[in-house]
Amino acid sequence: MVVSLSAVLLLGALVFLLWRYAGLRPWHGVACALFGFYLASTSLAPPIRDGGRAVVHWLSGLHP
Repeated sequence: MVVSLSAVLLLGALVFLLWRYAGLRPWHGVACALFGFYLASTSLAPPIRDGGRAVVHWLSGLHP
């Protein structure tokens, strides 16, 4: 839960910075959010989640 909360905060900050400084339009953000929600309900969600966990473990120096 801590990693997913950190990822949400990091991605939220990234979206804010893109909106503020790179000209991200609100509808671009909405389209990306909807894509993420729909992607989470597909069969691709577990490999994406596992890949995210592998990156976090690699960055933190933990080995499974």
